[in-house]
Amino acid sequence: MTPVIEVKHLFRYFGDIKAVDDLSFSVFPGQVYGFLGQNGAGKSTTIRMLLTLIQQGSGSIEIFGMDLKKHRQEILRQTGAMIERPDLYKYLTAKDNLRIFATLSGIKITAAQIKEQLERVGLADRADSKVKTFSQGMKQRLGIAVALVHDPKLVILDEPTNGLDPQGIADMRKLILHLRRDLGKTVFVSSHLLNEIELIADSVLIINKGKKVAEGNKDDLLNPAKTMVELITDNAGKAYALLKESAWAENLVSHQYDIIILEVDKSRVPELNRSLVEKGINVRSLRPKHSLEDYFLSLTGH
Repeated sequence: MTPVIEVKHLFRYFGDIKAVDDLSFSVFPGQVYGFLGQNGAGKSTTIRMLLTLIQQGSGSIEIFGMDLKKHRQEILRQTGAMIERPDLYKYLTAKDNLRIFATLSGIKITAAQIKEQLERVGLADRADSKVKTFSQGMKQRLGIAVALVHDPKLVILDEPTNGLDPQGIADMRKLILHLRRDLGKTVFVSSHLLNEIELIADSVLIINKGKKVAEGNKDDLLNPAKTMVELITDNAGKAYALLKESAWAENLVSHQYDIIILEVDKSRVPELNRSLVEKGINVRSLRPKHSLEDYFLSLTGH
């Protein structure tokens, strides 16, 4: 299967700052692909390169099997995007905004199509309301309607839940799932809200300081048979050194301050505890970690 997005060895510098560091990943048709990282991790820089909003650094980007540098217009015609807070005409109505953005995209849109788009994002009853009267969540949903106005195959959303209250976040979650399940879109969504990505994404890419630290199917990353275990001892340095020289070395994931993270089969957790005690290590805590947030924190040390 040909990836919708294929990025290979992508770099981007701003002066001496390495914003994106040898990043490679693939997004396949029909996926909700979660792009995760703390603020400043390089997510927005990567997305802006995908959308040609900033100049691409070294490396390659292919979208729909085409080189982005050579086929920019053809690719963008099949791509919809919302970057952070959408730019809308706040003194115009929702339907007028859609009409204008359709015209700017070179599309003749009918009243019935405008109604259909607004129904998709749950704004049909506010079609004639001015955008200045909308909540932030409603503006975000209208921004997605604008991104869908030309019926793209790929939808790129950069932090779509920014500034939303819990109900707005829940509405956005439902909308993203609707794009995939009912409309057959491929959705590439960046976020720092890991619990939300865990609820909607099929595959996940985690970056830290511009560099990929994990990528894969969400269920594989969070496979309960291989549990991420947080180990705290009275001497983490000694414990880490002993583990590194033992059969447990291949299970080590990270060591930050007094916390050691290992990935082990859950059936072997008692064995790990016994091994540490036999080596004279006083175990203060040995705690399984199952959520995507736990996994992310174990990899980035945040």
